[in-house]
Amino acid sequence: ADGGTVVFVGRRGAYGNLVEINHGNGYITRYAHCSTINVKKGAKVYKGQVIAKVGNTGRSTGSHLHFEVLKNGSNKNPGSYVR
Repeated sequence: ADGGTVVFVGRRGAYGNLVEINHGNGYITRYAHCSTINVKKGAKVYKGQVIAKVGNTGRSTGSHLHFEVLKNGSNKNPGSYVR
């Protein structure tokens, strides 16, 4: 995803290890089930930067990335934002 500011790093229920990034203009992305996280809350991150590694934390049946895009708090189809 695009660059932004890390607003959450930690465990959150079924998400397991989670990173949330605020991209401005009401956009937030979530990266869940991470095995390791390479960023801290408040950090500026950039497009292409490795922020975490895929994992199997939280409610998960195998290693994968759970990716969400939110616009003003509403979930959007992430496929519309990935090239």
